[in-house]
Amino acid sequence: MKPELASKQCVPCSRKTPPLAAVAIQQLKEQLADGWEVIGDHHLEKEYPFSNFKEALEFTNRVGAIAEQEGHHPDILLRWGKVKLTVWTHSIDGLSENDFILAAKADAAC
Repeated sequence: MKPELASKQCVPCSRKTPPLAAVAIQQLKEQLADGWEVIGDHHLEKEYPFSNFKEALEFTNRVGAIAEQEGHHPDILLRWGKVKLTVWTHSIDGLSENDFILAAKADAAC
């Protein structure tokens, strides 16, 4: 992961903002740590493994705090020993740079 992406701040998108094109998505994905998948050029997914529920919950809480600070909220699925993040920009029904920023910040919080 390149630190530049994680150091950026999410900027609100308007409904008129177009979702990222495939080329831009690929360029931004290359800046993320391993494990992130682009699903249909629409959203990002990653599953993080943990040794137990407590560690998974603590990570979930860290990601939640980041999401609140950034004003950009992922879907979070918490299970025993696993947390799955799904990230996209709801207002444009697709991917924006904000999604990659949040993904990089989640990786840094792991």
